[in-house]
Amino acid sequence: MKLSETINRIAPLDQEAMQEARQRWNSIAKPLHSLGKLEDCVCQIAGMTGDSNVQLDKKALMVFCADNGVVEEGVTQTGQEVTAVVAENFLSGQTSAAVMCRLAGADLYPVDMGIRRATGVPDYHVRRGTANMVKAEAMTREEGIRAIETGIRLAGVLKRKGYKIAATGEMGIGNTTTSAAVASVLLSCQPEEMVGRGAGLSSGGLERKLQAVKKAITLHRPDPDDPVAVLHKVGGLDLAGLAGFYLGCAAERLPVLIDGFISATAALAAAKLCPGAKAYMLASHCSKEPGMKKILTYLDKQAVLHAEMCLGEGTGAVAFLPVLEMGLGVYREMSTFSQIQIESYQELK
Repeated sequence: MKLSETINRIAPLDQEAMQEARQRWNSIAKPLHSLGKLEDCVCQIAGMTGDSNVQLDKKALMVFCADNGVVEEGVTQTGQEVTAVVAENFLSGQTSAAVMCRLAGADLYPVDMGIRRATGVPDYHVRRGTANMVKAEAMTREEGIRAIETGIRLAGVLKRKGYKIAATGEMGIGNTTTSAAVASVLLSCQPEEMVGRGAGLSSGGLERKLQAVKKAITLHRPDPDDPVAVLHKVGGLDLAGLAGFYLGCAAERLPVLIDGFISATAALAAAKLCPGAKAYMLASHCSKEPGMKKILTYLDKQAVLHAEMCLGEGTGAVAFLPVLEMGLGVYREMSTFSQIQIESYQELK
């Protein structure tokens, strides 16, 4: 589906379903609001789907994989060839996210958005990796839009397969560098506020990374009011695909979990393209990358988990799924005050 058509399909949350969910929570025989953000998440999901009978029995993690030309600048600890290796390992179940998906009962779908070499991963590539953004635009505008629309299409695939919630993940050596550039521009903040050590950089590597982000922004001067321009000039194919995926999930009324810094940066781009898409996102955890809190503040999200994770792949989002399901279990199965014939709690001023 086209980007403009998707944005036009994104509707506000169903307030009646949310109110029904809140009333259900308040009727359960426990102190009011005592499951905190878990209660809020269930109510929000009711609003997303338009049904207070919330179901999360079919879960998926969609992992967007792509290579980034900026690796040439020495901004990573490992080489670009690692992207393809890890992407293939998703298929064999030999990644952190794959192990966690098995434990969480979630289906894992890696997609090749632009890995340098062909792999056995389902192929949706727009191009074989981006250009080095320090020297040229990462991709053309047309390629950026194609990547966004690919993400939209993949959200539709999950919806048609009957999934009730989607988690977001990514794999691409160098993508904390592109994410820092995109987030710096979209939030109009200094790169120093966004650039972190990623998967483990030395102080020298961190400085190279910071300079690469600064040079790319100075060279291309992307317009913060044009998220597509930001993504195609200093972003990545994984980020563009993820941004489209968030928009597609919102259009399909499919709840979607934000993972860490990279996933959140894509969510930021999606929200800039369509502010209404924010309502369909849930923040799973707060990555320890320095820009994460700023992005969540802009998105008006509060992460539930604070475990200082920074692995990527969707691991934080998948880790949140069992916690969310525990809250939903209470919501669906616990007795109400009237059923056990005791006086209900009252809201106190």
